[in-house]
Amino acid sequence: MPSLLHSEERVLSTLNADGTRRWLTPKISAGAFWKKRRIVAYFLITLFVVLPWLHADGRQLFFLDIAHGEFTVFGKTFIRTDTLLLALLMITIFVTIFLLTALFGRVWCGWSCPQTVYLEFVFRPIERLFDGKKNKPGPLKLISLLPPGARKAGKWITYALFSFLIANTFLAYFVGTDQLVEWVTSSPARHPFGFGVVVFVTAAMLFDFGFFREQLCIVACPYGRFQSVMLDQHSLIVGYDYNRGEPRGHIKQKKRARTAEPPDASAVPLKVVNQPGGATATAEPVDISSESAPELGDCVDCYNCVKVCPTGIDIRDGLQMECIHCTQCIDACNDVMTKLGRPKGLIRYSTQAALETGKWKMLRPRVILYPLVLLIVLSALTFVLSTKSTFDAVFIRGQGMPFNTLPTGEISNQGRIRITNRTREPREYTVRAEGVDIRTESDTIRIEPGETFSERALVVMPRTFFAGTQGHRVISIEISDDQGEQKIIKYKVVGPVHEKDEQAPPDTNTDAEPGGDG
Repeated sequence: MPSLLHSEERVLSTLNADGTRRWLTPKISAGAFWKKRRIVAYFLITLFVVLPWLHADGRQLFFLDIAHGEFTVFGKTFIRTDTLLLALLMITIFVTIFLLTALFGRVWCGWSCPQTVYLEFVFRPIERLFDGKKNKPGPLKLISLLPPGARKAGKWITYALFSFLIANTFLAYFVGTDQLVEWVTSSPARHPFGFGVVVFVTAAMLFDFGFFREQLCIVACPYGRFQSVMLDQHSLIVGYDYNRGEPRGHIKQKKRARTAEPPDASAVPLKVVNQPGGATATAEPVDISSESAPELGDCVDCYNCVKVCPTGIDIRDGLQMECIHCTQCIDACNDVMTKLGRPKGLIRYSTQAALETGKWKMLRPRVILYPLVLLIVLSALTFVLSTKSTFDAVFIRGQGMPFNTLPTGEISNQGRIRITNRTREPREYTVRAEGVDIRTESDTIRIEPGETFSERALVVMPRTFFAGTQGHRVISIEISDDQGEQKIIKYKVVGPVHEKDEQAPPDTNTDAEPGGDG
C-alpha cells in the first residue's frame, strides 16, 4: 500500500521520491545567450568588487553605514531622519522591478542576481575543474590524476577562499574599506567582533554556494512565487513552442513517438504557456516505422534542455516557479535544431499569448501605469533631493514642568536642540529668536561632517511676554550656519495665563505645533 505522503510527480526539482536531496550537475551549453550572460556576469562581478573602493570627496562612493545610520549612494548621503527620501527610494526600486518583470519576465534572476552570477560563473566552474564533467576528467590533467579525496579537499579549499573574498567584499559595503583593511591586516584579538563577522559571513557564503545552491532560488527566494502577480499573458518569458514541438520523436532512431500531455495548469503558479486550444487528452503512442505514423514535431526528445537546466526542470512542462530564465535550454535546443537542419526557436524568448495564439501586445494597462507611477515617484524624489538643506534642525520640548519661573521673575521653557551637519566639512551654527533669549552652553555650535549635535537649551522670556494670551505663544527660532544658510523653526512656548499688559504684542499664530523640523 503506497504511503499517504507518496506523490506520483516530483514535488521539487531538487527532491527525490524518497525525500533525499537530488544533486544537480547541469551541463553547459555554450550558445549565444550563454556567452552574453558570461559577459554580463563578469562585468557585474568586477563592478561588485571595485565599487566599494571608489571614493569621492574623501568618502566611499557606495557605503551602507548601518551602525551610524548613514547610507551613501553614489556620493549622496542619507541619514536616519531622511525617512521620506528613503521611502521614495524604496518605492522607486520596487516599481522598477515590477515594470521590468512585466516587460521582460525574470530577467533579474537569470542575468543579474548575485546568486546566479556567482554560482554559475564562479563556483560551478570550480566544481567542473576538480570533478570534471560526467564520466569525463576535468580540464586540467594534473588535477584529474589526484585521488578523489584530494580533489574534493582542493575543491572545498578553493570554495572557502572565494567565499572569504566575496564575504570581505560584501562587508566593505557595510563597514567601509578602511575598517575592512584594518580587520584583515591586524590580529583578530584586536577586533574579535569584526573577526567574528568576517568568519560568519564567509561561512554563510560557503554554505550557500557550496551546499544550498539552487535551493535558495527554489525554496528560500520569494521572487518566483511573486511572478504570478507580476507577469501577465504578454510578459516576456522563456517558453517551449508546444504546437511546433509535439508530438515528440526522432524518425532516424525508429523510436515510438509520444505526444506529451499538455502541462497541468494547477501544478504551476502561472497559467501554463504550452496548452494549445485547451486540450487535455494524451495521444496514444504511435509507431514511427508504420505508414500510418503522424507527422512528428520538431522536438526530438533529447532531454538536452533538462540536462542543462540549473534548477532541474523540464521547460516543456510549461512556465514554472523554478524557472529563472537563464536561457540555457534555449542554447541547448538551438544547438540541436542547427545540427538537424531545423529552424531555431523551438524554445525561445516569447510570451504566453504569442505561444498560444501568435499574437502579442506591447501596450497594456500595467505597462502604462507602472511608468506613470515611476515618473511621479522619481519627480517627488528629485524635488525633495533638490530642496534638501545642508543641515537638519529640530527643537524638542523638554520633559517635566511646562515652564518655570526664574529667581529674576523671567519665564523659562526647557528644550533640546538637535542639529545634523549633512555636509562633508565642519560647520558652525548659531541659534537665536526675536523677543526671547535662547541659552545654550556656547554661543556657536561646531559640528563635524555627518555628525549630529544634541544639547539642552533654555528659552527665557519676560513674564509680560504672555500678557493678554492664554498662556502660550509661538516664536520663530532661527538656526544659521557659517555659510549663510538658515532654517526657521516654529516653536510654541508656554507661560502663565491672564497677565494683562497693553504693550505686549498680540499672539498671531497660536495654532502651530510645539516644535518642528525646518
